[in-house]
Amino acid sequence: MDRLRKTAVHPCRGAHPMRKLASIQRVLAVEPIPGADVIVATRINGWQCVTKKGEFSPGDLGVFFEIDAIPPDEKAFQFLWTPKGEALGSVPRPERFRIRTMRLRGCLSQGLLMPLRVVGLPTDLDEGTDVTDQLGVGKYEPPLPSGATDIRGPFPAGVPRTEEMRIQSMPRIVEELNGLSYVVTLKCDGASATFLIDPDDGEFHACSRNYSIRQGAGGYWKVADALELEARIRSVDGRYALQGELCGPGVHKNRLGLDDLAWFVFDAYDLVEHRHLKHDERVALCEQLDLVSVPVIEEGEAFAHDQASLLELAEGRYPGTRNEREGLVVRSRQGITSPTLGKRLSFKVISNRYLLRQS
Repeated sequence: MDRLRKTAVHPCRGAHPMRKLASIQRVLAVEPIPGADVIVATRINGWQCVTKKGEFSPGDLGVFFEIDAIPPDEKAFQFLWTPKGEALGSVPRPERFRIRTMRLRGCLSQGLLMPLRVVGLPTDLDEGTDVTDQLGVGKYEPPLPSGATDIRGPFPAGVPRTEEMRIQSMPRIVEELNGLSYVVTLKCDGASATFLIDPDDGEFHACSRNYSIRQGAGGYWKVADALELEARIRSVDGRYALQGELCGPGVHKNRLGLDDLAWFVFDAYDLVEHRHLKHDERVALCEQLDLVSVPVIEEGEAFAHDQASLLELAEGRYPGTRNEREGLVVRSRQGITSPTLGKRLSFKVISNRYLLRQS
């Protein structure tokens, strides 16, 4: 923890829209790729996809599959996993096949864009329509840290799960932050871990992104016990669900290069007022409880970044390592609500260099 101390999240279930893994998007631009005859770079929102030449023109609508979307095992998608030269249908889909970031002829492709007719969708759908469920698209979830597979039960109701919208999915949210006070924090590459006293049963829970973990199982409880998190949370009347990133040996290749498991707090949710704490409130709470917050990369009183400058800022390495950092989380310092997101103004910026290393 000391190594990062020196360097200086999510829609509620049933309350806000979840991430659209497959949605209808409009083509903003089609650009040639140097040296490529049959593929082009096609831009939608803040993303760039490689598509077939002549398949799309500016203004066209297509269905966009985000990174980590798992397409269904149907003929329209079999080209994704069928080796070149093999007949479609001759090769079964690999288990949990997912869309990844890749380079094709040197061009970055961040997702998959397909014509509506190819996937059997009507052409009169509105831009932005979520077709995730309609197409049977799943979401890839990385495995839990080693030893943390013992499930106690579902994630506690009434507590927001930790998931941020990527800036490339909704680039206009950057404009909503223009001129406002802001804070940019490091996105630590680990496993989401939430700790709370359940208001319903008064019991302490250690949770992964999707489940409450059985007591004593895995890294979640190791950190909970080492930091005496139950006692700390009860010391503030059990009012807050604390959420952070579990990092260290055995967790996502330990890209922070830590010697032991550590937990970096990036959110605190008030279970009484049903709201996320503002940045300064969360920092003060962490200081009160002697817990480590995620490092601040940049902050200011008048946000002036655009998507390009944020992507540039996202690139870098974790302190003391040669590992590419995952990216950043950008928030309104005052916790204002985004009209676009329907919740607080907060989004993540994933480093392109990091994405390429994981592909």
